[in-house]
Amino acid sequence: MTGRELDAAGITDPKLRAAYTRCRLLNARHGRTYFLATRLLPADRRPAVHALYGFARWADDIVDDTRTDATPAERAAALDRLDRLLRRALTGGPPADEPVVLALADTAARYAIEPAHFTDFMASMRADLTVTDYATYADLCAYMHGSAAVIGLQMLPVLGTVTGSAPAAPHAAALGVAFQLTNFLRDVGEDLDRGRIYLPADLLAAHGVHRDLLLWSRRTGRHDRRITAALRAAEDLTRGVYREAGPGLALLDPVARPCIRTAYLLYRGILDTIADGGYAVLHRRAVVPRRRRAAVAADGLARVLAARLRARRSTPPTPVPYGGDALPAKEPG
Repeated sequence: MTGRELDAAGITDPKLRAAYTRCRLLNARHGRTYFLATRLLPADRRPAVHALYGFARWADDIVDDTRTDATPAERAAALDRLDRLLRRALTGGPPADEPVVLALADTAARYAIEPAHFTDFMASMRADLTVTDYATYADLCAYMHGSAAVIGLQMLPVLGTVTGSAPAAPHAAALGVAFQLTNFLRDVGEDLDRGRIYLPADLLAAHGVHRDLLLWSRRTGRHDRRITAALRAAEDLTRGVYREAGPGLALLDPVARPCIRTAYLLYRGILDTIADGGYAVLHRRAVVPRRRRAAVAADGLARVLAARLRARRSTPPTPVPYGGDALPAKEPG
């Protein structure tokens, strides 16, 4: 299946094919929900999504390296090296030896993705080396611009739109933030183990919650109504961001729309699982039930088939590359 995707995307160089395959493996191994949704994209667009995910995952693994005894200074050095490789690759330097960077640079060139999106992403990754909490939601949003919003903006050129970039970009950025806020809520216990609290301190304090209380709950497995209230407030905040993102689905190229709609529903479903589980995220990881995942994926597949059938029967809306003017309808790559 990987070979078919690479062939469809016109990726023939053996080194590049190996690099994209590496990214696909990272997506399949670590991004189950995201990978499932990606399967609904046209084959020629999947390698680019794998490259974007693979790079983000690679950088995140450097920051959260739990497999070795790497010191903060060593993680910072590894992140600096990755940043140098990225900048050199994006500015036309010699091909990177790191497969994930090689695939990312190729994707960025193919789809004319703004280099600033990657610069902003690396800045947020660097913040994770030293920042352990955020005083306000505004502070957190500044971090999430680089760690999440730009991911949505990176995806737009790959997905294509029917409107141009300007109307779609705010919704794409909001969807990236909604996904990350969902992860923050789901992973609050694991992040606490790493010394980090991503939920804003002012939101927690409004319900009488502080770091010591969270640590006590994590350590003892006991619940506290103040924590439950704060987590419920974080859920409400996150649902509001999903509402901001939702209208953007209709602005995407119809053949790409089922993929993002599926990711939207699956990630939002994590919030349902958290609420149904009594907000016990400090004690166990919330996972969308397999039956629910399968149902959403099946619905997404049906929408893909319907979109492709409509595309064959009539002239589809003209996909507009990110930041560009209308071009004759064709799949990128």
